[in-house]
Amino acid sequence: MLKFPKLSGRFSLIFAFGTWFLLVSLVLRVAFFIWQANEVSWQPIDFFRTLFTGVFFDLGAVAFLLFPSALYYFFVPKRYIGSVLDKVLVCFFTALGLFVITFSFFAEVTFWEEFRNRFNFIAVDYLIYTHEVIGNIEQSYPLPLLVGGIALLTALVLFVFLKRGVFKNTFSSRASLKERVWLLTGMGTACLFYIAFITNDQAEWSSNRYNSEISKSGIYSFFAAFRNNQMKYTEFYSTTDNREAFMLVRDKLAQSNAAYTNQRATIHRTITDSQPSTQNKNVVFILVESLSASFLREFGNKGNITPFLDSLAQKSIFFDNLYATGTRTVRGMEAMTLCIPPTPGQSIVKRPENQNLFTISNVFKSRGYGCNFFYGGDGYFDNMNRYFGGNGFDIYDRGRGSVLSDAIKTQRHNIEDQEVTFENAWGICDEDIFNKMLKVADSQYQKGKPFLNFVMTTSNHKPFTYPPNKVIIPSGLCREGAVQYTDFALRELFEKAQQKPWFKNTVFVIVADHCASSAGKDEIDVANYHIPAFIVNFPEAQNQKVTKQCSQIDIFPTLFSLFHWSYESDFYGKDVLNPTFEPRSFSGTYRKLALMKGTKTMILSDQKKQSFYDWDKTSNNLKPIPMDANFLHEAISWYQTADYLFNHKALK
Repeated sequence: MLKFPKLSGRFSLIFAFGTWFLLVSLVLRVAFFIWQANEVSWQPIDFFRTLFTGVFFDLGAVAFLLFPSALYYFFVPKRYIGSVLDKVLVCFFTALGLFVITFSFFAEVTFWEEFRNRFNFIAVDYLIYTHEVIGNIEQSYPLPLLVGGIALLTALVLFVFLKRGVFKNTFSSRASLKERVWLLTGMGTACLFYIAFITNDQAEWSSNRYNSEISKSGIYSFFAAFRNNQMKYTEFYSTTDNREAFMLVRDKLAQSNAAYTNQRATIHRTITDSQPSTQNKNVVFILVESLSASFLREFGNKGNITPFLDSLAQKSIFFDNLYATGTRTVRGMEAMTLCIPPTPGQSIVKRPENQNLFTISNVFKSRGYGCNFFYGGDGYFDNMNRYFGGNGFDIYDRGRGSVLSDAIKTQRHNIEDQEVTFENAWGICDEDIFNKMLKVADSQYQKGKPFLNFVMTTSNHKPFTYPPNKVIIPSGLCREGAVQYTDFALRELFEKAQQKPWFKNTVFVIVADHCASSAGKDEIDVANYHIPAFIVNFPEAQNQKVTKQCSQIDIFPTLFSLFHWSYESDFYGKDVLNPTFEPRSFSGTYRKLALMKGTKTMILSDQKKQSFYDWDKTSNNLKPIPMDANFLHEAISWYQTADYLFNHKALK
């Protein structure tokens, strides 16, 4: 019979390390519980289930973390135990492991502060783009103090291990072959069990999202996201007959001036406007980083941090009931350029095979426009350059040596150092990117070519730094200051643009990419998808407040209708100003997809689950209601067909 390994012998360090990890994870879990005290469920059953579920996933993390140690202890010959080499290897990797995991615990705190989530696919993405992330950390936190503090804590833990004789036992004790087999077999079996039978979403047992997130283990969640960064709709979500799904969607998209080109599984149609088209107006499109509707006075904010945007709301076509499709910039870009609902997993902007799609650039280029994309950082980040360059846009960014592939037939232009007055980890300040756009617009005007200039701002992003002495709130202090600076930069842009000869023939479109925060206790916090949108510089008689519920995907189809353009379309978006427009919005996270019509909200989840709610705007809660089969069928149809079209290359 195998003898269970002693806790105080050769394996003392393994058990001490595992115990330390479990204790610190428990403390962090309780800290998150207290942090969200007003949002979590404190019912005794919910509280203890949160803790016990968390310990279960922490044990899985411990098994994976310590399996390499079990391998080492199994194979190292007895005669080398306690040797200089043994001591150096064990001490070095123990110290390194303690430091890295302690750092990860601190990182979890900052990640929770930003996203109210345990590590997920966003953390995986951030690991890839080290320049921006490390720069952001350096500018947001006192990095030497942080690293020094983590090193000090690591040394303290090592000292405790030393005083308790952990190292002495590890290097002076011998373990029998049976004990080593037991340890290795136990660790290996645990790892295989978690790989084969446990998925990270099994931690999501509660209807309260915060309880579910706190139940997770950060390191375990990180590697789970690393393994599953793409999701096939048909494998993970409820489906319906594909033909019926397309019939429903085509019926929803039908309008008197739209004609489908064929009966296949497609939504391609020709939209014909009966009125004469206006001249080709230039379009300056500005996608503003993290501009929640709640920042505007128009939606009740009392801080007066967006005076210019508040003034625009009174003299523009202003959308006051519009919702973002996602929680990240690439989702906003996807929605605005493809006019498509979000699909599960990564945004299309980040996926392979995302070139030569039917985007808004096809409509503009069919009318002779030049299409340009402006980004103040390196467009390599989040695959932006490859996506925009592969779909008809010339690129203007702060690239650091990355190049477009030979297959991409557009040009890439660098924003030079002399054009930059202020820059942080994410890119140049909003004033600088607007000035660059103005310079390019002047050049395009001189060439007599209409333009679509797509600008992505960066200043409203942590570390919230911007040029000094521009706004009242000091740089680097808080997000409200960054919002105030972005509003200031937009005012400056309009003041400069009004002096340009091309201004009268130019329409400005301003839309948020997503909200500053999308987290809440519900599966999808509907209120945290509410964003503003403005179409500016049409004749004053056309200014209005659009109160219909709509989505980011509807902005450009509405603009094309205002231009009275006839065009080909593969867009899911529709003209919001058309009397037949049916109010609805699409929103999603990495794994959850929502269709909202009025306050009724259907949420599709992986594992082929779905939930139906009524949104109580007063309490901002989603209240479960009986399932509506027709509503469910419609929600499935929208998302299933969108996923089908991309994966079957029908958007090419």
